[in-house]
Amino acid sequence: MSVPIRDILSLGAFLAVTFFAAGIGAQFGPDAWYAALVKPSWNPPDWIFAPVWSVLYATIAVAPWLLWRRSRTLGWPAMIWLTQLCLNSMWSWLFFGLHRPGLAVLEILVLLAAILATVFTFARLDRLAGLLLVPYAAWVTFAAYLNFSIYRLNS
Repeated sequence: MSVPIRDILSLGAFLAVTFFAAGIGAQFGPDAWYAALVKPSWNPPDWIFAPVWSVLYATIAVAPWLLWRRSRTLGWPAMIWLTQLCLNSMWSWLFFGLHRPGLAVLEILVLLAAILATVFTFARLDRLAGLLLVPYAAWVTFAAYLNFSIYRLNS
C-alpha cells in the first residue's frame, strides 16, 4: 500500500510543529535550583522524562494529522491543539526557567483542561485521534500532582 506524498509531508509538518514546541520547552530544564528542591519519594528518576516525552510528542503530532488526512482541514480542533501545545511549552519556562512552581501548578491545570478539551474534540471526529492523546492527559495529570507536591514541599 502506497502512502501519498502529501500525507508524508503533512505528517512531517505536524511532527515539526510539535517538536518545535518541545524544543522551546526543552530550553528550560532541570538545573541546580531543581536539584536542590525537596521532592516526594515517588518522584521519577530524571532519565525517564526524555523518553516518555518523546513518545508523547509523537502521539501529539499524529493525532491532528489523522484528522487532517480525513478532511484536509482542522479548523476549531487545530486551535485547541495549538493552544495546548503552547501551554505545554510555557510550563517548562514557568517551572524551570522562572523557578515558580506555584505559578506552574496553576498553568499546568489550565494545560490539563486544554488537553482534555483536545482529547474530547478529537475523539468526536476520530476515535483513534482522541485515544492517542489519552496517555498525554494521564502523564500531565501525574505531572500536575508532582508539580503540586514539589511546590508544597518547598513552600
